[in-house]
Amino acid sequence: MKQTARFAHKERTSAESSISLDLCIDGTGETSIETGFGFLDHMLTLTMFWAGFDLTLHAKGDLHVDAHHTTEDIGLVLGSALLDALGDRIGINRVGFARVPMDEALTDVTIDLSGRPWLEWRGDEILPPLIAGEEKDLWREFHKALATSARCNLHVTFCYGRNGHHLLESVAKGLGLALAQAVTKSGTSIRSTKGGLD
Repeated sequence: MKQTARFAHKERTSAESSISLDLCIDGTGETSIETGFGFLDHMLTLTMFWAGFDLTLHAKGDLHVDAHHTTEDIGLVLGSALLDALGDRIGINRVGFARVPMDEALTDVTIDLSGRPWLEWRGDEILPPLIAGEEKDLWREFHKALATSARCNLHVTFCYGRNGHHLLESVAKGLGLALAQAVTKSGTSIRSTKGGLD
């Protein structure tokens, strides 16, 4: 019997952004992403490719202010879609890890789809203050929003590097690889000695 693809549709509208998103975590890495912030489109495309997730995302935000609201809100909606698509989480590996080089840069990304939200974001003092015209803190806020709404532990460590694009691209790829491991089903029970996930 063929398993139904794990899928979620999400929409969110506020005074700061309007977002429509379709996520299939049993996909092939195909994307159609339009956020108005090209660097975010690039990072999301990388993550979905390396995760093997299909993502259709259309967003409009108050980019005349900056990209903060749009990026953070997309993190919230994407995390919520991931949580919904996972369903009961029976049989998933739950944990994933990746260490990815990008030229001179190296980062570690570890994820646990535990039901407990937490972001650990270390070593970002090596990021340049501005990346693609936006403050570097934007990326911590994106990953914080993602971890919060996906209810997962997400640990990101910037090991070393100089170029902001390379460092964040390493994180994007690492997140995809870690997610690919974590969502893979390799059993028929909840992977927890407690007998359930939060």
